[in-house]
Amino acid sequence: MEHTKIDSTYYTITRGDSPLVATAIHSGHEVRHNISNLFALAAEERLREEDPFTDHWVEITDNRIIGHNSRFELDLNRSRDKAIYLKPEDAWGLNVWKEELSKEFAEESLAHYDRFYADVKQLLTEIQKKHGCFIVYDLHSYNHKRDGAESPEADPQQNPEVNIGTGNMNRQKWAPVVDAFTNSLQSYNYHGRQLDVRENVKFEGGHFMRWIHDNFGDNACVLSIEFKKFFMDEWTGKPDYVQVEEIKKALQQTIKPVLTAMHEVCRIL
Repeated sequence: MEHTKIDSTYYTITRGDSPLVATAIHSGHEVRHNISNLFALAAEERLREEDPFTDHWVEITDNRIIGHNSRFELDLNRSRDKAIYLKPEDAWGLNVWKEELSKEFAEESLAHYDRFYADVKQLLTEIQKKHGCFIVYDLHSYNHKRDGAESPEADPQQNPEVNIGTGNMNRQKWAPVVDAFTNSLQSYNYHGRQLDVRENVKFEGGHFMRWIHDNFGDNACVLSIEFKKFFMDEWTGKPDYVQVEEIKKALQQTIKPVLTAMHEVCRIL
């Protein structure tokens, strides 16, 4: 039986029965009303660095964490001291604010940050108590045409279609799970071809993944899964809904082999 906790302005957390959690903490685009007029960036500029449609993919499992607010207001995938982009170098060289954000407004955002991590810790603690170990699909997307809509794509050798970040996990222990996920996704028939899936090429994972491993140790296996935005136009934000849905199906079919491998690793058959 599942239940839902909702912070209606910043995130939704849904609890189910599975040991698999799927997250989309950068999918949000909302900004708080009392700071919305302080942004130097237009909504479409913010959207370009957000991860739209990742919230659709979390439907593959019953434990779900979805962020609703823009990472430009509060980045849940960075440490608390870096969760608010104060300078252009914090945000791909972009000037986020018209003027320096007041301490009062920053603290209001950070209160949501603290609540988010407290709620996630409660969720994961409950799942660990029930299952012993758990898996997290930490879902993201990334840009590959940064020089403009008509510019060439970034070098495919350094920009795989799917980058699996395995960061600070106990990689040796969790090798069967990582391999099961990678092999399953690579072998999926994606419109008559195979996806380019590689590990730690573009990203190794962010703060959220590292925080989970630091707090839950070898009981947690977080896969930070970054899809290159080949399924959408990163400059207009327009998706190819057929591909968005196909990616969801590809992720769905990884679950059985991944959970089988998890049970072998954790010896909790």
